[in-house]
Amino acid sequence: MSDFSLIETLRYEPEHGFTRLKLHLARLKRSARRLGFVGAAAAEAELNRAVAEAPTPLRVRLTLGREGAIGVTTAPFAPLSGDALWRLRIASTRLDSRDRLLRMKTTRRGVYDAARDEFPPADADEVILLNEKGEVCEGTITSIFLDDGSGTLKTPPISCGLLEGVLRTELICQRQARVQRLSATDLKGGRLYVGNSLRGLIRAELAV
Repeated sequence: MSDFSLIETLRYEPEHGFTRLKLHLARLKRSARRLGFVGAAAAEAELNRAVAEAPTPLRVRLTLGREGAIGVTTAPFAPLSGDALWRLRIASTRLDSRDRLLRMKTTRRGVYDAARDEFPPADADEVILLNEKGEVCEGTITSIFLDDGSGTLKTPPISCGLLEGVLRTELICQRQARVQRLSATDLKGGRLYVGNSLRGLIRAELAV
């Protein structure tokens, strides 16, 4: 349990600062506390230092090691167009719903990389993972949301074996989404979205 770091990937805009900063910091501190990592309290200052006087939007990646080592890297960020439509595929790679580390964002990415590698980039913008029971969990870098016409997005519960996504948390707190177990068949029964805190909600469809 010591061969990985915690991660937070944030969007920074000069006019508005960090998007969903409080939720990112809360998740980082919660994960650090559960795993016995130290140093999470210093994360906000390191983030602010990394973007000081940045003139353009950035993708900001923060890592926290078990002993408190913090690393921050930045890269230019360009948002997707409003009419973006991502093609999704479902991986044969499975998540284990009993693995509690899946609920935290870490550098332990092997299962997600394996799922992504099942399809060439030209065939899928994102790849969806199911658990050992065949329940929908998440994408390799996104949470899953289904609009079934009820007016509230449906998203899989954490107990299925998935990350507590920051965008997912925000939408649930705002009552725009609620948890519900989903099957791969359910994903064909409504309007589908994927999303994360960096890019927001993205319209999606299952590739045939």
